[in-house]
Amino acid sequence: MAVRACGLIIYRRLQSAPSSKVTDGIEYLLLQTSYGTHHWTPPKGHVDPGEDDLQTAFRETQEEAGLQASQLTLIEGYKKELHYPVCGKPKTVIYWLAEVKDCNTEIKLSEEHQAFQWLKLEDACKFAEYEDMQATLKEVHQFLCSKE
Repeated sequence: MAVRACGLIIYRRLQSAPSSKVTDGIEYLLLQTSYGTHHWTPPKGHVDPGEDDLQTAFRETQEEAGLQASQLTLIEGYKKELHYPVCGKPKTVIYWLAEVKDCNTEIKLSEEHQAFQWLKLEDACKFAEYEDMQATLKEVHQFLCSKE
């Protein structure tokens, strides 16, 4: 059976000059794992028994980044399912999109991660070395641009 994980792609909007496009001020939160290859990823984790997928995404975000559900706005209309093998076993990861209500909210990492960064799309794609994650970040950015 496939391993199932859920998470949130979290972004913030920086207060920018009125002349610039709003999407230029968007930054994405990536966490660097403290295990394995120290890859960069949005907060995510395995579904616990009795939990639904979205509950998992919010719980993992709170555990890994210290962000409470009340500090986030879930963005309607975006949900992405990724499928890839991990250690030879199939894995499914479902992501939703959420914006931090206050762009200065403090990030508090768990021991699962050693660093975090808020990154503009281009840099976020460099840090997220997996192609499917890069494609997902670009898709999210397009989605946000189309909403304006």
